Amino acid sequence: MHSTLTEHARCLWGDEFRPTPDCDGPHHEHRFVEELTFADADSIMAMMHELCPPPVNGYLPVWVRNLAYRLVLLQRPDEPALMREAALSLGLFGPEWDDLAAGLMRRADALEAG
Repeated sequence: MHSTLTEHARCLWGDEFRPTPDCDGPHHEHRFVEELTFADADSIMAMMHELCPPPVNGYLPVWVRNLAYRLVLLQRPDEPALMREAALSLGLFGPEWDDLAAGLMRRADALEAG
C-alpha cells in the first residue's frame, strides 16, 4: 500500500525527477482514481507540484492532471492563484480546453478585482 497520493502516482506512471520506488503491490488506475477522488486539496497539490514542476514536465497523464485540478478547484473554488495554475495546465495540453482555461483566468481576475 502507498503512504501518499504522490507515491501511488509515482508507482503507476513513474517520475521524471526521481526513480520509481520498488513496490510489491499490484497497480490499477481505478484504485488511484478512487484515492484521488477522496483526497484533500493539499495532498492533490503536493502530488502535482512534486511530479509536475513546472506543469509541462512530468509523466502524469493529461487526464490525471485535468481531474486533479478539477477536484482541487471544487474544494477551493475561490483561489485565484490555483485557478491560474489550472488554466496554465489546460492551455498547455490541447486547444480543446482553451475556452475553459480562459474562463478560469477571467474568474481569477474577477475574484482579485472584487
